Amino acid sequence: MSGGANELVDQAAAARLLAALEALLERMIEQQRTKVLKLAREAVPNIGPEDVLNPFDFPQLKAHPTFEYEDGILAGLISAQIAIRAELRSRQPAAPGS
Repeated sequence: MSGGANELVDQAAAARLLAALEALLERMIEQQRTKVLKLAREAVPNIGPEDVLNPFDFPQLKAHPTFEYEDGILAGLISAQIAIRAELRSRQPAAPGS
């Protein structure tokens, strides 16, 4: 069966699911950012959120037992979010005139 009310319901349900997925990923990323900053401050007490983006500037972070692992999890979550967004955009119909 193609089109009709069922397709509209399916599209609406899909839109809600995608919105929930986006919100979940955003919460997971923010939680992991907070965790990474907390771990970084164990090694470098006055480090700021921007400084954590360049951890190679702080040798103390390299020596921290779990910083790189948790920072890698954060990078993976962000990569997943980017990949999902790209996939969704590639599935959208092209805008008229493009």
